[in-house]
Amino acid sequence: MTPKAIDCNDDLPPAEPEEEYKSLVRTLRRIDGFGLLFVECSPAEGECLISRVKADIRQKNIEVLRLDKAVYNFYNLIEELPDREQINILFVAGVEYSLYEYEQEKRAIGWESKDIYSYSWRGVPPILINLNQQRERFRDNFKICFVFLLPKFAVDYFIQRAPDFFDWRSGLFKFSMDKELLQMESILACSERGRGEDYYLSLTPEERKRELVKIKTLIDEDGQTREQQAKLCGEQALLYLSAEQYAKVLASFDKAVEFKPDKHEGWKYLGNGLLNLGRVEVAIFCYDKALEFKPDDYELWYDRGIALRKLGRLEAAVASFDKSLEIKPDLHESWYNRGYVMNNLGRLEEAIASYEKALEIRPDDYKIWYNRGIVLDELGRLEEALASYEKALKIKQDDHKIWYNMGNTLGDLRRFNKALVSYEKALEIKQDDCKAWNNRGNALSKLGKS
Repeated sequence: MTPKAIDCNDDLPPAEPEEEYKSLVRTLRRIDGFGLLFVECSPAEGECLISRVKADIRQKNIEVLRLDKAVYNFYNLIEELPDREQINILFVAGVEYSLYEYEQEKRAIGWESKDIYSYSWRGVPPILINLNQQRERFRDNFKICFVFLLPKFAVDYFIQRAPDFFDWRSGLFKFSMDKELLQMESILACSERGRGEDYYLSLTPEERKRELVKIKTLIDEDGQTREQQAKLCGEQALLYLSAEQYAKVLASFDKAVEFKPDKHEGWKYLGNGLLNLGRVEVAIFCYDKALEFKPDDYELWYDRGIALRKLGRLEAAVASFDKSLEIKPDLHESWYNRGYVMNNLGRLEEAIASYEKALEIRPDDYKIWYNRGIVLDELGRLEEALASYEKALKIKQDDHKIWYNMGNTLGDLRRFNKALVSYEKALEIKQDDCKAWNNRGNALSKLGKS
């Protein structure tokens, strides 16, 4: 942990890590009965604090209330806790979900940010109204020291929107996430091209909300880089896009450009996200906008080629891969995809040439060897095709398609015993491959074993 000083004044010098933690523990040990503490931290940091405090303060009964959805009457929630009378310290995590829900509800009815964030009773989240109005009852009826674990934006809500309740605090402790952990959490929260349409569309509304709250927390975290903030805003835009909340997609994109005013990068992030979600034509528009700002970005030309290939615009895809290779001739992905497109265009010799260029750069990529084998097969160069499949299998032995296609080539070469072995290998990996069963039967027939 890298804590900051107690109190609301960010101008104070940061406390040493152990000094801040010990101050929190001393305060918890000192309070007997009702108490109110606020801890500014990330959810991950909060979980670490809970574990450490439980280990260090064994003489008190410590419980944790984890909220994962909006709460409107917090007083009643505490009143209904089982064994409430035995609780000395109660950590409360997840209040930010209620605040996020409030923001979403107000935006849905047309409120602007200034309406949501300005301090007035017209626009106070219900959970904070409840805390403000019931503060005396909290003090009189609960002999519990409440420890609210909150991300920065939620602390700001308490300061601005629940001042009567917040002013009763015995301390505000600030823990910034360790920079290495912050970077790791931020990378995990971003798609980095690893998540496709299925991931986003499979999220339930509650799961999507949790992801959005997590991203909001990471964006606001002290020590966050502007580049990572831009990427997080891009991920936020993708989540909104999967929910068809298009106004929020644009707002998140605008925020990304604020953090990283390099418009080329902003269009690029949005294009990649749209491509992942299957919005291919709009992705190409974004890539074209990005290329207006930075025409020498080889990744953009490559990504644009992939998008064009998905749309079946094969000649344009080849041109885009060629542009990427003009800038970066050793980009094996472009050579590989160029070969794939050339095969689909029926330009088989050019496909082979592209695959061989890719293999000069990445000889350990089984997909290139496999696809090269397919094209050689189409050209009738069966021995070369067989050698290509064998190379692919040395790298990856559990791909049933390679075994199946090698079986076909062996069959064409009338090596039916070996073809039979290949089909059986394919069926060990994928038992429901109808074509492999059929061709296995044909091989058995040729061997007189039907």
